[in-house]
Amino acid sequence: MNSKLPPLKIGDLIAKLPILQGGMGVGISLSRLAAAVAKEGGIGIISSVGLGVLHPELGKTVQEANIAALKAEIRAARAQTTGILGINIMLAITDFDDMIKAAFEEGIDIVFLGAGLPLKVPSTMTLEYLQNTKTKIGIIVSSGRAASLILNHWAQHFNRIPDVVVVEGPKAGGHLGFKLAQIFDVDYSLETILPQVKEAVAVIEKQYDKKIPIIAAGGIFSGDQIYKIMDLGADGVQMGTRFVATEECDADEAFKQQFVDCEKDDIVIISSPVGLPGRAINNQFLKDVSLGMKKPFLCPWKCLKTCDYRNSPYCIAIALRNAQKGSFTEGFAFAGANAYLVKNITTVKQLIKDLTQEYQDYATQLLNKGKLKLAKVRR
Repeated sequence: MNSKLPPLKIGDLIAKLPILQGGMGVGISLSRLAAAVAKEGGIGIISSVGLGVLHPELGKTVQEANIAALKAEIRAARAQTTGILGINIMLAITDFDDMIKAAFEEGIDIVFLGAGLPLKVPSTMTLEYLQNTKTKIGIIVSSGRAASLILNHWAQHFNRIPDVVVVEGPKAGGHLGFKLAQIFDVDYSLETILPQVKEAVAVIEKQYDKKIPIIAAGGIFSGDQIYKIMDLGADGVQMGTRFVATEECDADEAFKQQFVDCEKDDIVIISSPVGLPGRAINNQFLKDVSLGMKKPFLCPWKCLKTCDYRNSPYCIAIALRNAQKGSFTEGFAFAGANAYLVKNITTVKQLIKDLTQEYQDYATQLLNKGKLKLAKVRR
């Protein structure tokens, strides 16, 4: 591999660096963070989840506020940069069809679809529109089987295929696409599932004569780790945790400080009210919940299809909103497995510079080792 980070091509979009900043909700990656990453040559991603809970004043209902806030965030980011911007939309949200329509209308560069299998055309658009839109579509998967299912379904029923595939391993923060027993099983590690996804993608690439870049995500923290996972065949990486501890991150400073202060033992797996395991930084709120304590709440509206809010110990949207605003007595922070390695709050520019330098240093180190080994053989 080259000692310099290569560009990332997604169709006619070319990012200077193969680094995507993961979409983090509620309100952790909004226009400010996404624009800052895009300015530095990466791909900045806005999280669409819970925007109406953050900005209830933007609509008569949470659903109206969701759409208005989504459009406002895309416009705000676009006003700050000409770089590549994406938006993460969970298929599990109740108003998925309306949110994806709003993202397309605003001309976002890429829409990333996660938290479910996108096997039908949203009711708000036609198949012809989906086939001809300039907006790129990315899918987020956690197995080769899921990638194969989605890609083949799209090929057979939509006569188009996704433009990019993100494979997310079990070291990611937030909700995880794995069963509890799989999270620490090496058979489900990112390094194990990446080749399986590559194999599934290769079949469709050949069929359509189209390159579909594969982005590796979940637990990638440093430049040398970027090199290693790209050496295994990834075309780029998605990183969330590292971008939380930046000045441009849209969360409160107290939220960012949680990452700086946490220790390895503070990173725990929780059972989310939405029925999935998740990775978070432990605190008193989560300890209370684990002991069976319920946190009374009034559901703003059933934002997630899978949430049994009548029997939930707390509202996850409200808890994440509270944390985003710096209140941890009634909230908590999702975080990746390596969050404890964060030591300080930096800028996006400096972080990108550090990651690039770490990548180059590791590549040079390997090159020098290879030369030394070759010299010994010749002697």
